[in-house]
Amino acid sequence: MKTTIKLPLAQIFAGLLLMFTAACKKDVAPQTATGEPATIATRKSTDAIGVTGPKGVCYVEVNNNDIRNVGNYTLSGGQQLFDIAIIFAANINYNTTTQKAELFYNTQVTNVLNNKATYIQSLQAKGIKVLLSVLGNHQGAGISNFPTQAAAQDFAQQLSNAVTAYGLDGIDFDDEYADYGTNGTGQPNSSSFVYLVTALRQLMPTKIISFYFYGPASSRLSFNGVTVGSKVDYSWNAVYGSYSVPNVPGLAKSNLGPAAIDIQSTSASTAASLATQTVNNAYGIYLYYNLPNTDVHTYLSSVSNALYGSPTVYTGGGTTPAAGVNFYQDINYTGTATSSIPKGNYTTAQLQAYGFVDNWASSLKVPTGWTVTMYSSNNFTGTSWVRTANTANFTTLSPNANDVVSSVKIQ
Repeated sequence: MKTTIKLPLAQIFAGLLLMFTAACKKDVAPQTATGEPATIATRKSTDAIGVTGPKGVCYVEVNNNDIRNVGNYTLSGGQQLFDIAIIFAANINYNTTTQKAELFYNTQVTNVLNNKATYIQSLQAKGIKVLLSVLGNHQGAGISNFPTQAAAQDFAQQLSNAVTAYGLDGIDFDDEYADYGTNGTGQPNSSSFVYLVTALRQLMPTKIISFYFYGPASSRLSFNGVTVGSKVDYSWNAVYGSYSVPNVPGLAKSNLGPAAIDIQSTSASTAASLATQTVNNAYGIYLYYNLPNTDVHTYLSSVSNALYGSPTVYTGGGTTPAAGVNFYQDINYTGTATSSIPKGNYTTAQLQAYGFVDNWASSLKVPTGWTVTMYSSNNFTGTSWVRTANTANFTTLSPNANDVVSSVKIQ
């Protein structure tokens, strides 16, 4: 788990789907003889981009890393290594006044979504699909405890709206950190996840829906004859460094990922072994988590050689995908981090677009040859500090600069 995540419809469910159709704005897709959207019956393409073999799915912790780095890895033949990039993660918050689940983005996710041309469309231009992962936020709301069909449908509409607004290719579900029962919310129930994916599929018949196989939802995959596997496109194992086939009835082997690795903690030999098992057993997905900003093509080659018979090439041209300054919430470059901030002058409000929080920073990294002038007050006023190199601990500066920076000039 993360550390910071073609069955015909049963007759009994037909009436529910008619209600969804009447109430929701949705895309129009061709229908099969069974009445399902054609894209659901035929599933998504299972081969990787430009090469025969499992799709590479990569979660990126955008609090700390730049999702554009997904596009900086190719096979030796030029094909992209990763087929799907997942923004990790949006949250499911709980509004205690309305008693409804609400989709929430922190500052780093907001930055990625609001700058979709930079972060999302640049990957899509390379053929990479970009999904938004959603998971709980310790407030009692999650994908497994919608109390009614209408509540599930309401949240599905929020997700569909986000996909449309930000030009995303789909939604990934992760049943973690909900803390079910908090704020008087209910415990997981058998209908919630089925209602949710059914409503979302009606709203987004041509988009990708995936399931990170973990949490209460993983044992609540069928209700009234309708399976989650008939609505989602893919599911993958959620325990890094292991090989375990997700038990999602309705999904073929080509749409399942039993192998999962954490790039920053799973050994290269284990990653290669899991890749070999994936190919030998004819599964269609290989899951990567925690892609860093640094060049890790040597490590990734251990996987790609096993999956495709080709080494991985890094095309980023440096140790970070985009030059810029990074501020960190804690000393020693730990805690939440901003995305890379390019040269320019930034007030507090302007810094917030990069995930910066006022009076928050404790360390920073500066590209070689750049100069950063930090100010204790907004609009480049107050005490200032000039930095031309990485600084691991703002408490060592004179005067102490820890948790006081409000505006910045970067040259």
